[in-house]
Amino acid sequence: MPSQTYEAQPIVAAPTPSSPPKLRPYQEKLIKDLYEELNVGHKRVAIIAGTGAGKTIISGQICAHAEAAGKRLMFLVHLDVLVGQTYEKMKAFGLQCGFIKAGWEENRDAPIQIASIQTMAKRRWWQKWPADVVFYDEGHITLFSQVGKKVMTKTHANAVHLVMTATPLRLGKEQLGDYLETLVSSPVPNVLQEMGYLSTMKYYSMPRDSMANLEAVKTSRGDYDEKDLKNACDRTELVEKIVQEWFRIGKGKRTIAFCVDIEHANHVAEEFRKAGITADTVDGNTSIKDRKRLYHALKTGELSVLTSCNVISIGFDEPSVEVGLMLRPTMSSAMHFQQLGRVMRISPQTGKAYGIILDQAGNLQRLGFPEDIESYSLPTRKASSGGGGAPPTKPCPACGRIVLSFIVKCPDCAHQWISERPVNTENMVEIYSNAQAQQIKDVPTLIELYHGHRRRAYKQGRGPGWADRTFMDQCGREPKTEWCLGSLYGARPNWDEQLDIVEYLCNSARKSAGDSEAWIIQEFEKEVGPGTWSKISRYREQQLG
Repeated sequence: MPSQTYEAQPIVAAPTPSSPPKLRPYQEKLIKDLYEELNVGHKRVAIIAGTGAGKTIISGQICAHAEAAGKRLMFLVHLDVLVGQTYEKMKAFGLQCGFIKAGWEENRDAPIQIASIQTMAKRRWWQKWPADVVFYDEGHITLFSQVGKKVMTKTHANAVHLVMTATPLRLGKEQLGDYLETLVSSPVPNVLQEMGYLSTMKYYSMPRDSMANLEAVKTSRGDYDEKDLKNACDRTELVEKIVQEWFRIGKGKRTIAFCVDIEHANHVAEEFRKAGITADTVDGNTSIKDRKRLYHALKTGELSVLTSCNVISIGFDEPSVEVGLMLRPTMSSAMHFQQLGRVMRISPQTGKAYGIILDQAGNLQRLGFPEDIESYSLPTRKASSGGGGAPPTKPCPACGRIVLSFIVKCPDCAHQWISERPVNTENMVEIYSNAQAQQIKDVPTLIELYHGHRRRAYKQGRGPGWADRTFMDQCGREPKTEWCLGSLYGARPNWDEQLDIVEYLCNSARKSAGDSEAWIIQEFEKEVGPGTWSKISRYREQQLG
């Protein structure tokens, strides 16, 4: 394939549909960029297109061009349900396909072979099938399977390898950059939103201490251990609370829920049904026929809520979904952004104005917002240190050491966290990506955001200056002095609360070793109000004798 110039050519090997899918301008540019990379000699290329960017049409057009150029292409998928979806994509472009998949007709002469990596592990003939191009769908998974690695490095080492993914960073030590030479990409989500190709979003979350307690949750293969997660997340008070929040924020909107396991998904669906809302569950054991039935019911509005476990993160495409319930904490940025992407598709036919995320898992604050992705790159084993994003951490309240969030005993001072603290089910509040926050002009909203930064600094034992810096990073502007008032305990803190504020400021002054008593007075009156230091000063003088 790389021996010639890659130009769009008419499809000649199969009947062409009367109206093949029409590419958006950025999709055409991505394909042009890909062919330029191939023409300069690259043979292993990542194609990064975020969820909602149109991976289906992009990959279908590339396959059509390959077949028109007389090339043989092997298309790898990792889920059985994706075989049928891929075939529908190929038919839309009028392409002839064979299958390496149990239960599907085998045609070794077809120029395109849709291959399930599970079936490939049990058959051998494909190892000598003369593929010029290998296309890896959901490449952050298929490439790193045993079969995927064998295809790239042994059986088809001389072919062109195109690895498509929405999420280049993956859990595990090996990364795309360890195998691929270069990348081409669609615009980042924020740009696609501005173009009108992705829905704008509203995000809601709970305070960190109101979410599932992850302190005792161990990690397994780079992510939270599922058994421990179930104990932390599948709790009656949390399930009841997310249904209450849905009624307050997302009532009447098509909704999907990402749960820890099948039982958790069933519990969430049952709680919705108890509240009079039509709800059902889809899981890995649900037949393809039943999945289609459930997806159609969601599309028509016959079903309001569909809960799942590891099913609708990939291969689910229903643009009319307006609400996503994030109920499964994860360290995987791949899983995180795929789940968000299920709600980011536009659906003007159903009047969808925006997508809503209700995040009970803390994933947004742990792994970030799609609007804040500035560019795409190829991560490597060395650079990524084996994670789908930085692992979550917490400061020890006794000595200040930063440790992984699942640690229950500080290695420095032996402070122990209480693993069975009560779950505080406070109401969710709206949170913002940096890109969204920098567009906010409403002063009360800015003050509310600033207060959140100051409360977080207070709880974590960080100085007020840290809150100013993090607010500046998020909102792109400096906070005003008068915005400080009442951030920690409200407009009228009681006497004990005022003394807590003094202690906090004194500790901050000691840590910085440069802040004086005048600074403490200034910061106290910014928080509590002008002239309020005098009573505190008299009290301190009395205490000192």
